[in-house]
Amino acid sequence: MSQSRAVTVEPLRISPVATELAGRFAEAGHRLYLVGGSVRDALLGRLGTDLDFTTDARPDEIMRILSGWTDAVWDIGIAFGTVGASKRGITCEVTTFRSDTYDRVGRNPEVRFGDSITDDLVRRDFTVNAMAIDLSTKRFIDPYGGLTALTERRLDTPATPEESFADDPLRLMRAARFVSQLGFRPVSRVVAAMTAMSGQITRITVERIQAELTKLICGTAPRAGVELMVDTGLAHHVLPEVPAMRLEIDEHHQHKDVYQHSLVVLDQAVALEEPGSEPDLVLRLAALLHDIGKPDTRRHLPGGGVSFHHHEVVGAKLARRRLRELRYAKEIIDDVSQLVFLHLRFHGYGRGEWTDSAVRRYVTDAGPLLPRLHKLVRADCTTRNRRKAMALQRTYDELEARIARIAAEEDLAKVRPDLDGNEIMRLLGIPPGPLVGKAWTHLKELRLDRGPLEHDEAVAELLRWARAQGLSVPGDG
Repeated sequence: MSQSRAVTVEPLRISPVATELAGRFAEAGHRLYLVGGSVRDALLGRLGTDLDFTTDARPDEIMRILSGWTDAVWDIGIAFGTVGASKRGITCEVTTFRSDTYDRVGRNPEVRFGDSITDDLVRRDFTVNAMAIDLSTKRFIDPYGGLTALTERRLDTPATPEESFADDPLRLMRAARFVSQLGFRPVSRVVAAMTAMSGQITRITVERIQAELTKLICGTAPRAGVELMVDTGLAHHVLPEVPAMRLEIDEHHQHKDVYQHSLVVLDQAVALEEPGSEPDLVLRLAALLHDIGKPDTRRHLPGGGVSFHHHEVVGAKLARRRLRELRYAKEIIDDVSQLVFLHLRFHGYGRGEWTDSAVRRYVTDAGPLLPRLHKLVRADCTTRNRRKAMALQRTYDELEARIARIAAEEDLAKVRPDLDGNEIMRLLGIPPGPLVGKAWTHLKELRLDRGPLEHDEAVAELLRWARAQGLSVPGDG
């Protein structure tokens, strides 16, 4: 049953652009509706500067109405009935009523323009996105119970979920993303359809899947979104390494399997982000994927024990491969795989047995990722033994204090050999080339082991190295 009533959407009162635009459409004899996610976000008090509208006007008429009023207009989506425009910092997308059909092979529809707002709304993904406001009358239009679903944080579809997902399988990912981003709970028929149709996601391009996954991971409750993906089988097609962890038992956390442990680490990593900061995609991906090397490295030991030797090495390779297949940027792939590779190193610290040299190497290997590595290592402590957890946190506090002390004495962020390349060439009488790089690397290793060297000591070490390499050193008889 359609709900048409007055609903206060406060952000509209401070968006004169919407009122002006509705007036121009009314003068041309057309209705303009705020629609979809814009209505949902307005009701949630989070309406941004991107507004979605629908109208009975056809695309050419939309272009005519917008002409001369907007700061800019673009027609890149006009084949699908959408015209974009900007006005005083507000981005508007205006789309003609649609009543599309799909071939259900790809996800591009056979575009058919409609004449009814109700028919337009039924083709949308979820009921919370199937609401509209007639901007001329301020009439709230909700034929599929979207407001009730929004109030109850319930995720359902206007048509049957099977129809909705068959029309556009990307909606499978969007369902999981809304669980993470907006705290919605899918109804049973949606979960059932997602489970039965999870394989349909393979019809979607990797780039679109990655965009939805990124939004999910950066949501307020990414764990819930990941759990829905795993429970419905969607993760098997998107992040298969994650559900694979359900079969493993973590030797450090006997009460949890690796999958549950990883979800807790993800939760704890999110909690360690700076309040008010943007979600840290790299940290969150590393937290979720840090133990994906365990299934491939599990070994059963005599007496019933289990080991996962070098799982951080295998996990870094698996993370790199998966993120590359998902078309993530090289910087994200490098940073996440490096964090996975380094996440276990702290456990060699013991009770502070590391030398200053080992601390320097820890910092140097982490480089600019050190703040994230601190968070990942702390998040990786999920033991229920409060005494053990506090001991681990104290130990890491001590390591951070040592890092700070050494950093105050030496600029660890800029560890360089005590002699530069030019001086190496002058002292050894050699031209630029690979040999200079080998000498530079040797001196850097000494710097990491022993800290800063006096100039004369560094020169003596360089000459000693050169002689060991069989080089002729100037001044030697």
